[in-house]
Amino acid sequence: MLHIGIDDTDSPDGMCTTYLACYIINELKKEGINIEDVPRLIRLNPFARFKTRGNGGISFKIDISSLNQEKIYQLKKIILENVEKLSETSCDNTNPGVIFYQGEITKEMQNYAMKAIYSIISIEEAENFAKKIGAEAHKFKKGRGIIGSIAAISCPLKDYTYELLTYRKKENYGKERLINKDSVYIMDKKTNDTFENVDYKNDYIAIGPKTPCPILYGIRGESIEGLNLAKDIVKVNEPIESYCIFKTNQHTDMHLQNIDKISGMEKYGCYIVSGYVKEDPHVIEGGHIFFKLGDESGDIDASAYEPTKEFRKIIKQLKKGDQVQLFGGIGCGETFNIEKIKIIKLQKKKIFKNPICACGKTMTSAGKNKGFKCKKCGNKLPNGEKIAEEEKRELIEGKFYETPVSARRHLAKPLCRMNI
Repeated sequence: MLHIGIDDTDSPDGMCTTYLACYIINELKKEGINIEDVPRLIRLNPFARFKTRGNGGISFKIDISSLNQEKIYQLKKIILENVEKLSETSCDNTNPGVIFYQGEITKEMQNYAMKAIYSIISIEEAENFAKKIGAEAHKFKKGRGIIGSIAAISCPLKDYTYELLTYRKKENYGKERLINKDSVYIMDKKTNDTFENVDYKNDYIAIGPKTPCPILYGIRGESIEGLNLAKDIVKVNEPIESYCIFKTNQHTDMHLQNIDKISGMEKYGCYIVSGYVKEDPHVIEGGHIFFKLGDESGDIDASAYEPTKEFRKIIKQLKKGDQVQLFGGIGCGETFNIEKIKIIKLQKKKIFKNPICACGKTMTSAGKNKGFKCKKCGNKLPNGEKIAEEEKRELIEGKFYETPVSARRHLAKPLCRMNI
């Protein structure tokens, strides 16, 4: 079996790795070369400093047992020539890499993939690893794409989803996507195993990208059958050039590592971390909300940025002393970006209120050390005391809260997939 990995071909001007992979797969089919199973889309560390828009690598595999050397050479040539031709290498951040690997996927390769998903791997490290496993590596420009190419081949998928991606004609790149909004709402209601289609609170359809890339729309789901049904329901007013369904690690929280203490976290890392709110949240210019999360080892600034919309209202309700569990990662600014939060324990103060009279009216003070009196009926409680009540909080202990669909990262697992 020949495993092929492709990555780092995205550019702000239009190209994306998934389209390139779909195009190559179709070109191979024209030559009578079919891939095994469905291609894979593996998302890498969303907090990595150097990455493409979605930071995703593609892999697929071909059974070459019946192919002669000339045919194998031909298929490799098709792949490499199209990567070179279609990748917009004039863009500084486009540094493609292609990996050809024959053999079994080892535990060492799986460990490499996991590191690429929740941490950082250098080009040199990836190049050395390719040599170690006997893979054939092809670098274009800096060749950063070999990092994700190896990870896309190697990633274990115990939990996975599927994504259907449809592609536009080139003349429509950069133009408004002509997706029938009503049909997306209908599709979302009629397909039980698709998700992330609509942000109902913000009346926003989430299947269309905001960038000028070749993708017309993408639908995420739990099965290939469900995605094919969804495609039949969604209506568009422009031609679809091609489409492809990928098996992916999207929406699995695969990027998150459990960490015991805040001091153990590193820049560009992705974590699940618990602690207490060290100070009340505050809002800065632009509508971003910050607070300090602390534990016995130290503290870190945690944030909910403006694009997370109503999620910021949840974070704003936190109070000093609340115990929480955060899901997310640390970006360039060394701030923990929150993707989800679980409320562990709320700090609830005692509130002391005047007693309620038998007539139903709240009583008032009768004077220092003289108890209470009712202005309505005249009743008195000379020895009465204030009633202690626990402060009411809108947040619920044990509950998870997540960012809206419109602000959710590719790898973040939505609550609808968490069986809670």
